[in-house]
Amino acid sequence: MSVVKGSGMANHLDDSALDRIFRTARSYNGYDGTPVTEGDVRRIYDLLKWGPTSANQQSARFVWLLSQDQKDRLADCATGTNGPKIRAAPATVIIGMDLEFREHLPWLFPHDQTAREWFGSEEVRLEQAFRNSSLQGAYLLIAARALGFDTGPMSGFDGEKVDKAFFSDQPSVRTNFICTLGHGDPTTIFPRLPRPEFDRFNRIG
Repeated sequence: MSVVKGSGMANHLDDSALDRIFRTARSYNGYDGTPVTEGDVRRIYDLLKWGPTSANQQSARFVWLLSQDQKDRLADCATGTNGPKIRAAPATVIIGMDLEFREHLPWLFPHDQTAREWFGSEEVRLEQAFRNSSLQGAYLLIAARALGFDTGPMSGFDGEKVDKAFFSDQPSVRTNFICTLGHGDPTTIFPRLPRPEFDRFNRIG
């Protein structure tokens, strides 16, 4: 991956990098068995953490499952075909959201010590935590792809079971979504699904 200097344009990633992150990247149902290590997931996190969140909330809480017993534990909370995918994946990460993210704002957003009070109601905190942890989950996908990994995001699971199994010691945290991680096996994916052209779902005001 390299940076291209365009005439009259801001520097940008070359096409091979853009393909890797977006155009040819896929959501995988299975992987080739190459292990994912603690060092790998730390590298992914150390990249994704730089993505922006509202008032630097950093409301996502990640649980990286590398051991088989922990993946099996999560698979028991999944629905449909997701259980077998989780069991077989080299790694799976739970992306949770902390509804009490505001307690960390004095150090995460230090230049305005009133920031904690902006999120007084539970409804606002739920909305903000969901939005910003979803953003961080998307940054995870991008960071993983940029570092040479493939991902399989999924939402087929019993959220209450996952919360009880993995966040019982953090009652303010709820599960947002789940993502498998590894080096994708191309035989496990379907043909590329369509993506809409700009004019179908966009407008310029």
